[in-house]
Amino acid sequence: MSTEGDHSLVRWRRRKDARPQELLEAAFAVFVEKGFADARLDDIAAKAGVSKGTIYLYFDSKEAIFKDMIGRVADAKLELVSQLVEAHQGSFAALLRQLAGLMAAHIAQPPLVHFPRLIIGESRRFPELAAFYLESAISRARKVLMRIVERGQEAGEFRPIPPRHVAHLFISPLLFVPIYKTVFEPHEPEAFDLAGHVSAHLDIFLRGICFQEPPQ
Repeated sequence: MSTEGDHSLVRWRRRKDARPQELLEAAFAVFVEKGFADARLDDIAAKAGVSKGTIYLYFDSKEAIFKDMIGRVADAKLELVSQLVEAHQGSFAALLRQLAGLMAAHIAQPPLVHFPRLIIGESRRFPELAAFYLESAISRARKVLMRIVERGQEAGEFRPIPPRHVAHLFISPLLFVPIYKTVFEPHEPEAFDLAGHVSAHLDIFLRGICFQEPPQ
């Protein structure tokens, strides 16, 4: 038979388990508002409604917070990509089309939409953050894309273009999306046409790497 004390203990444990994610969400809001350089642990604590000492129970610096944030998001998104690749049957061009739609949908929404701008803006003062983002997110995505391109070339579907270059050409217009949305879209009279951008990118890209007319 449970008691009020038991329920309180369970709620405390759940709250303790959820605390790192709450701190990450608060930190993310502060980073977006102030930039990484100007953000302080005091700001993050105030946003989260905790003491500064509470942050040190989970993270030893704002750099550690930022890296943990990037790592969690990258792991979750790349897991979705891996599942899509594993489950796919059919042409490799069709697989790239699916991946472009998935990546564009995620990268146009928080928190991913803010990461490129933050990384670019802080890369000179905090090069280790740029290196971490490259290693934990971009390089891992590039590796998956290069393998798809290699398999498509082995199957005779794609032209023999260096897979690393093909992967970069695939990713670049998608990385343009968060930069444009966070920097320039606020000054545009119309919202950014994400679907049109992705469609045009795929039309040009797939016609360039495929031997034959790519599937729609």
